Amino acid sequence: MAAPTDATAAPTRSKLTLKGSAKLVSEFFEFTINSILYQRGIYPPEDFKAVKKYGLTMMVTDDEDVKAYIKKIMGQLHKWVTGGKITKLIVAVTSKETAETVERWQFALEINNKNPVAPTTPSKAGSAPPAADKPEAEITKEIQALIRQITASVTFLPQLEGLCTFNVLVYADNDSEVPAEWVDSDAKEVVGAEAVQMRSFSTKYHAVSTLVEYKMPGEE
Repeated sequence: MAAPTDATAAPTRSKLTLKGSAKLVSEFFEFTINSILYQRGIYPPEDFKAVKKYGLTMMVTDDEDVKAYIKKIMGQLHKWVTGGKITKLIVAVTSKETAETVERWQFALEINNKNPVAPTTPSKAGSAPPAADKPEAEITKEIQALIRQITASVTFLPQLEGLCTFNVLVYADNDSEVPAEWVDSDAKEVVGAEAVQMRSFSTKYHAVSTLVEYKMPGEE
């Protein structure tokens, strides 16, 4: 059955809820992890397939083992993002031969309105006003710009030498419930790193900023 016709266009949703914002941030992390694995050649290009997301063509892994690993990570990560429990997500690229961290992608997560409830009394003097609503189209444009920058990073990042693997690190609050299979880790810092601050995006509730650190070939 067709929807009734009307001279007025159907309403579009422009406001993002807290849960919707957490889902958006979690999805961004998932697609970005996949993009880094593809762009940096951690796995062969034939292990990836193209999908449409954010109005862009994104590459995601088609390897069952890697998909299962990322899905497991994202399931827990989404819970932490929804609960406002994490401040950073790190994708560390390490050499299989030396176990040295050669590249480190840092995504810092700030919570703008941790408990966004409409106030029933005037705000106290000096308190910051709540963040304003932001159209989803504007958020998508910011994400597009950031992903394009990540894609273009191959023009300045040094080529990775030898076989590499990756680790996902999460900086969670001390009171977070951590599954038994998650383990403590060192920070996977890049020794003698060069760093490039990249673009960011934000919603009413969350802000994500991006930094990539890398080691130039031959540097100790």
